[in-house]
Amino acid sequence: MKKIVIILAFSLGFNNLHAQTENTSNGYNKWSIELGGGFTKPQRPLSAGFSTDTPSPWVGEAGVRYMFNNKFGLKLDYGYHSFTSGDDSMDFDSKYQRLDLQGVANLGRIMNFETWTNTFGLLGHAGFGVGQLKSDNFRGKDWTGNFIAGITGQIRLSNRIALTGDFSSILNASQDHTFDGAYVGENRGFSGLIFNGTVGLQVYLGKNTKHADWTVLSQNVDLTAYDNKLAELEAQIKNIPSKQVIVEKPVTTNVVSDKDIVKEMINDKYYSVYFDFNKSTPIENSTAAIDVVLTYLRKNPSTSIDILGYADQVGKSEYNEKLSNARATNVKTILEKAGIASSRLNVVANGADTSIQKDSEEARRLARRVTFRVR
Repeated sequence: MKKIVIILAFSLGFNNLHAQTENTSNGYNKWSIELGGGFTKPQRPLSAGFSTDTPSPWVGEAGVRYMFNNKFGLKLDYGYHSFTSGDDSMDFDSKYQRLDLQGVANLGRIMNFETWTNTFGLLGHAGFGVGQLKSDNFRGKDWTGNFIAGITGQIRLSNRIALTGDFSSILNASQDHTFDGAYVGENRGFSGLIFNGTVGLQVYLGKNTKHADWTVLSQNVDLTAYDNKLAELEAQIKNIPSKQVIVEKPVTTNVVSDKDIVKEMINDKYYSVYFDFNKSTPIENSTAAIDVVLTYLRKNPSTSIDILGYADQVGKSEYNEKLSNARATNVKTILEKAGIASSRLNVVANGADTSIQKDSEEARRLARRVTFRVR
């Protein structure tokens, strides 16, 4: 029985740790719809005497994006540009439409933005497509090829919506007419150049909570120390007598009871409650550890417990002290609502855990936790 208790306790602790350090490809959404609008500026070619305002309204964009993982994906987008004469220009009215297939790189994940923010993101995109220029100054349509590249800043408003700001450049190839349509050129290389500045929204689709843009995938953690601890505990169990002599008077025994084994596991930090970066609410996968501690306290009404809060080493020490206290206090509140008296629960704010490597994201994730100490 005692061995089963230890194995189950260790397994629960291992599963909680594993949940913090590895996500599957099915754990986040991959599709999004993107809409934007703003200003556009045809830089070249323009005929002498023709120009647009700076910036020049307007451009509208719509697209759909698919992420293969949390760092790389593809998007198909459509753009509609309106080029009209500026104040000091001869009159013209031209329309340019384009369809592009672009590769997308999540620069926020590549550059580890999660170490300092969960709100701001950055995407890079580049690709090729086709375009069509029409103008009141010529008949027909001028078909072009194009290369497009740009940077998209993101502000996450919720798990479903992000506000974006994008700056892109478009190079047109095989463009026969100037953007004003008054002149037919002879340069069929990448002679056309357009600048875009837009603001818009990204709407994330899917049944999961987060989109790939905001998901951090972790590598495996070295669990050798945990394997050694399990082997050590199993060796201790083998040395426990399988039978005990029943006597009329209570006797002192060196046999470890089931509840003491659980106490040992709690004090050895096998049951930890983990938190997202800069958050004080436990993540869902950590609630099992709270359940174990709650069950132990209910079965041992004379015991009390220290709730030890920690933060990683990112940020100022004063802030980490407050954050670690908020994490421990929230866990205390959960236990109080479950019926444990406040007098049995002692909050200890330990601030940043300096024993864990600062430069490793995997280590920092393990540092953002609450542990327990039975008294």
